[in-house]
Amino acid sequence: MTTTEIKTNDRTTAPATTVRTNTTTATPTARLDFAKTAPKVFRAVIGLDAAARAGLDPTLVELVQIRASHLNRCAYCLHMHTTDARKAGESEDRLHMVAVWQEAEHFFTDRERSALALTDAVTRIGDAGVPDEVYDRAAAHFPEEELVHLLALIFTINTWNRIALSTAKRAGTDER
Repeated sequence: MTTTEIKTNDRTTAPATTVRTNTTTATPTARLDFAKTAPKVFRAVIGLDAAARAGLDPTLVELVQIRASHLNRCAYCLHMHTTDARKAGESEDRLHMVAVWQEAEHFFTDRERSALALTDAVTRIGDAGVPDEVYDRAAAHFPEEELVHLLALIFTINTWNRIALSTAKRAGTDER
């Protein structure tokens, strides 16, 4: 890690100040093994993940996980879920279009688009919450129980993304 010093001088206020920013110049090394260090917590997240997936279309599950991983910039999970989607027969065209699904709507069904919109809103919840029109669109495509599972799936992938990012997991090192 390198530290960069930036000198600033706003002539209307105070004398020059130094702002320090940290930037990573190399691939980070893993910080800890979450599963080994906190196995009960890890198993609880796995349990939530399994419960969330129950009853959802496996293709939809992967699309949601890929989209959230794009938004969170989680290379580890993105690699894992695009690999899983390919193994399940997902097309390269659709995989490439997940990142820009709003501009490539014809690649996805109305149901998938409603799930991707909900994924965007829940993943970026701090921006504007979950707008009623996004929620209502998803509710129109998913029965209540399935909608709960979809929301839980979105919560879970966001949790996995945060675990992978905060522990510096490296893309391509999944041992499943």
